[in-house]
Amino acid sequence: MAKAKKAAPKSVKKSAKAAARKAAPAKAAAKKAVKPAKAAKAAKKPAKAKIPSITLSVLKPSVNNMTVRVFARAAKLPFEEADVYGSTRSPEFLGKNPAHLTPMIEEKGLPRGALWESCAIMQYLSNKHGLEKFYPSNPAKRAMIDSAMFYLIGTLYPYVARATYPMLGFAQYAGEVGAHDFDAEVKSAAQKAAIAALAEPLDVFHTFYMAGQPFIGGKNPSIADIRLASTLEFLNVIDYRLPAWATDYIAAMEKKLGSAYAEPAADVRGYISYVRSKAA
Repeated sequence: MAKAKKAAPKSVKKSAKAAARKAAPAKAAAKKAVKPAKAAKAAKKPAKAKIPSITLSVLKPSVNNMTVRVFARAAKLPFEEADVYGSTRSPEFLGKNPAHLTPMIEEKGLPRGALWESCAIMQYLSNKHGLEKFYPSNPAKRAMIDSAMFYLIGTLYPYVARATYPMLGFAQYAGEVGAHDFDAEVKSAAQKAAIAALAEPLDVFHTFYMAGQPFIGGKNPSIADIRLASTLEFLNVIDYRLPAWATDYIAAMEKKLGSAYAEPAADVRGYISYVRSKAA
């Protein structure tokens, strides 16, 4: 029969417990020291860049295109930009966009793979990404933004086009005086009439859509503000004297949106400077 092991003396047990107590803080400190090291390793890992899911095709001198260029930057959306100057009538482009219009986005999930019209693009992307500050979901607030954009493209922009396209060298719409072989006097009269008509819709934007607020969107720019400010850029080509509120408004837009506005605006302004230098 095996002999039972003798129990360790009480003094030995007490010494072992005391040693364990002394060692415990050291172990805890060692564990804590490991955590910052792990955190440091994690901090060193570079953030993964967003893979562009949107291709934006543009013509840089255009304010219609500037609108979406500003919006995509201001919203910090992952996109890649393609300058399609000279290729909008190519079979490849027409296969995607039979209207041969820009701006155009291409993205998976769109019913036909592509979408054009600046306001429709901003509405779609705002809805998809929940961009409340640019396009609020509140029905009343959204209705005002929609109304401002529709009023712009239906009333203000046709006047802007008739007033500025002759100077910009852009093709005018079929049926317009400027698109036909009328003499210079008739075309000049039509252009002057369009310029004179600009004052009323501009005043509507100021008194009704803004109504004492800095932007149509209230304290912050909405997609309607991006569309309006971009549109007003074209009036520089004819030296149109904007009312003081409109000049301040454009400056406020650029200040609020920073490089998101300034970079695309620089392309439009550069083209206008070029056109004016050729005419001088």
